[in-house]
Amino acid sequence: MTGKASTAYVWFDTEFTSLELDEAQLLQVAVMLTDKDLKRITPPEEDLNFHVRLSETVPLSPWVEKNLPELVKKCRSNAAVPVEEIDSKLTAFVDRWCGTPTKTIQKRPLMAGNSVHTDWILARKFLPVFTSRLHYRLLDVSALKIQWLDLTEGEEFQKDDLKTVKKYFPEADLRRLRQHDAYFDIVASAAELAYYRSHMHLTA
Repeated sequence: MTGKASTAYVWFDTEFTSLELDEAQLLQVAVMLTDKDLKRITPPEEDLNFHVRLSETVPLSPWVEKNLPELVKKCRSNAAVPVEEIDSKLTAFVDRWCGTPTKTIQKRPLMAGNSVHTDWILARKFLPVFTSRLHYRLLDVSALKIQWLDLTEGEEFQKDDLKTVKKYFPEADLRRLRQHDAYFDIVASAAELAYYRSHMHLTA
């Protein structure tokens, strides 16, 4: 295959109803854009963070019931957004900031995040137009984490420490961050990638 990959990273994370992905429904979707140097393409106020409309009849995993009751409440409120509308908004967001969709897949922006293959599976299912704008490759920070912990004596990145997140991703808006939240996770994932990069010996 030919063509250089896009330098845009679409940081993406979801919260969902169950780890059984065949049955899972989306609860929350968050998106942020950076370039390959982890500099924001958009200001923080342009980041997207949606609560997905959820039927009262959709079953929840015990973990979700215990840990995400407020999120579920928001998803079952009138303020939640239908998933089809979210698909349209995410697509428009990527088109606006990354340019007109190209037929050359290798030049499309990359989805990035932690364990992002899970989010990709759900996005392909529920957000098909949005994912049609993206590269087929994924930038999974979790893969770097595994290598870092297995092959070095370095400390594990502390994603729950907001000062650490801010240190490695200075453009994070800490006022908007809440743990067990999709938006928190994309910002922390960008910071974590910056942490690994700062300790790696990269050559041109």
